[in-house]
Amino acid sequence: MRIPLEQQELTVGEVAERAGLAVSALHFYERKGLVESRRTNGNQRRYRRDVLRRVAFIRASQRLGIPLSTIKEALAMLPEGRTPTQGDWVRLARAWRGVLDQRMAEMARMRDTLAGCIGCGCLSLQHCKLANPYDSLGELGSGPVRLFADEEEVRACVTACSNPAEAEEEKGDVEAAGVG
Repeated sequence: MRIPLEQQELTVGEVAERAGLAVSALHFYERKGLVESRRTNGNQRRYRRDVLRRVAFIRASQRLGIPLSTIKEALAMLPEGRTPTQGDWVRLARAWRGVLDQRMAEMARMRDTLAGCIGCGCLSLQHCKLANPYDSLGELGSGPVRLFADEEEVRACVTACSNPAEAEEEKGDVEAAGVG
């Protein structure tokens, strides 16, 4: 026995209620191409039931801070016109593993350096001159340039912030050598 199309599909309100989000958020996801609906003769949106899993994936990804553009690329790996199988989701998960690993590494670096250095220099204005003389990091652009720097640069920043005397001594050595 085949279930009629009207019973297989959900209204925008039903999806919003079951997914725990506002109708406007669902419309936003649709405008961004993350989910799709069809229109009835009365111009009402209808969603396939598998949209609930997509919305759950979108919301979980957003909670991790993953941009919608990246989420959209991942969802594009799923088949169109049919409900994704568990195998489809497994393939997506495997493909996304590198993205998640990179995200986790960035978050771990932020966690580990938050107390010492973040953003364009350190949290201490007194020592920032040592870690970022003449605002040299400003030439690299705005935002958290140290956060996305390589590990060696981050370590140098943390050392300068946590050991100002050592950093001052190093600065003196550089000035004595006529460098900088």
